[in-house]
Amino acid sequence: MASPGKLHKWIESLPEDGRYVFSRADAEDVAEASDAAIKMTLYRLKKRGAIVSPRRDFFVVVPREYRSAGSPPASWFIDDLMRHRGRRYYVALLSAAALHGAGHQQPMAFQVITDAAERDVEIGRVRIDFHVSNLVENAATEHVQTETGSMVVSAPETTAFDLVRFPSASGYWSNVATVLPEFAERVDANKLVASASRVARSDVQRLGWLLDLVGEHALANALSNALKSQRLLPTPLISTRDIGDAPLDPRWRVLVNDKVEPDL
Repeated sequence: MASPGKLHKWIESLPEDGRYVFSRADAEDVAEASDAAIKMTLYRLKKRGAIVSPRRDFFVVVPREYRSAGSPPASWFIDDLMRHRGRRYYVALLSAAALHGAGHQQPMAFQVITDAAERDVEIGRVRIDFHVSNLVENAATEHVQTETGSMVVSAPETTAFDLVRFPSASGYWSNVATVLPEFAERVDANKLVASASRVARSDVQRLGWLLDLVGEHALANALSNALKSQRLLPTPLISTRDIGDAPLDPRWRVLVNDKVEPDL
């Protein structure tokens, strides 16, 4: 039977091959040691900060330059983690907006949308916030290269709608209105209309209203033309807040029951 030292050396050598993750099953295959010996080796490496475990039986190697942060960036391992969990996913919301060129406000957490509930991850200074959507499977996405491979990221058009669908996770409406113009040039009008067919009509109305508010009239017009044959019901900007005497936007039939002030 091989000694746990073999496992230790194997884990420390992984970055030389550009690999930063491994599973408990991988460790068992390499070590050929007792369960107790494998547990002790992994425990010691975790205590030293050489590895972290964002999920049971899934481990991330922490290079020395990231040990003070407690973890390498989430982009290094999110794709492997989601594959380990068997989840469809994409990097989303403010994290996706930043990747598409929105630099006004860097998100505090790495934001991910999945097809099933996941507990948030917090390891060192790295935080991953998960949000659930039943639209993940057909959402327009892109593969973005990372330092260790690639990850799935919402396309600009999907990102725009998700900011509207998850306003609290996006910093609320004034922040959404601030972020939208920063990556609007990457949004394709035809693709935006195609994405509109996959979301609730109320979210199309809200996004259209916001696009007009921030001066992105070409994109707003594309959505307006797509809605021409449809009956638009009055839609509050914030569905959980009383509409009171909120003004009704005549074009989008949005009841503006919040003060939206983009920082442009």
